[in-house]
Amino acid sequence: MMNTKKIRIGSRYIGGGEPVLIQSMTNTHTQNVRETVEQIKRLEAEGCDIVRAAVPDMDAAKAIADIKKAITIPLVADIHFDYRLAIEAIKSGADKIRINPGNIGDSYRVKLVVDAAREYGVPIRIGVNSGSLEKELLKKYGGPTADALVESALNNVKQVEDMGYDQLVLSIKSSDVMLSIDSYIKAAKCTSYPLHLGITEAGTVLTGSIKSAVGLGVLLHQGIGDTIRVSLTGDPVAEIHAAKEILKSLKLMSEGIELVSCPTCGRTNVDLIRIAEEVEKRVKGIKTTKPVKLAVMGCAVNGPGEAREADIGIAGGNGEFLLFIKGQVIRKVPQALAIDALLEEMKQYEE
Repeated sequence: MMNTKKIRIGSRYIGGGEPVLIQSMTNTHTQNVRETVEQIKRLEAEGCDIVRAAVPDMDAAKAIADIKKAITIPLVADIHFDYRLAIEAIKSGADKIRINPGNIGDSYRVKLVVDAAREYGVPIRIGVNSGSLEKELLKKYGGPTADALVESALNNVKQVEDMGYDQLVLSIKSSDVMLSIDSYIKAAKCTSYPLHLGITEAGTVLTGSIKSAVGLGVLLHQGIGDTIRVSLTGDPVAEIHAAKEILKSLKLMSEGIELVSCPTCGRTNVDLIRIAEEVEKRVKGIKTTKPVKLAVMGCAVNGPGEAREADIGIAGGNGEFLLFIKGQVIRKVPQALAIDALLEEMKQYEE
């Protein structure tokens, strides 16, 4: 990754060559501490490194303190418009705040937030969004262009730096994948602050995951990005699954289980689709002592060869499967026992 400034977020660090961290955001009412904590614990169990919660009012800001007592991963408070909410969230123990200085108010109010962040050692994520650009920049560039987004972000950075604070993270988001890519590439050339990557309002679990994989994948492959969030309309846990797969595919995460399976064809004589889905479901959440690649293949003739790099695999035939390890066939098993046989071999890798 690019050599960005290292910033501490609670017990974690982003930037400075640290691994790319996965973030998500709760969709509960933050004031409901019990539901918010339950969701955060589910996110953490799936591999979320940092979690963000909306702070729309003072009750939510004060709830940060109780939520913090019950969770272990860093908590980010997401604030818009009211500077007092940012200050209260900081005092309540937020590990980071996310603001857009442009909608917080005049420089006096922004400075009050910055002063509180400095006093409590809380970093600030400056979030710029194509849907909330300053009017003068929209007029200058004729719309929400990459140059407009980057200029907005850098103007906000300078404002905070001039107030004597540099514990900053930047995000420059759009629902337009290409606009997001162009903006982050330009920003990476202009700043050394860590970059939080995301495609905002990406869509449902399917379409949002695809758009995020394209946008974030292009950037991460170029070494751009220190932390990511896959924004999906659905259960936030799905964001973690998608983010992990993106990082695994780019070799930026080397832990857990990677499942590969063939798309099926006319040679397939087993219920491969159901079996692959069942394997994916049953291995989800399993902790392993090393990265493990599993293969579920539909053709007993080509399967072991095509998936020879898999640690363990099964390949279908006529109502039965071949169980293989590193491309070497171990034995045949009936279709009804194929999943159990695969998982039994998995036990040697489980923590």
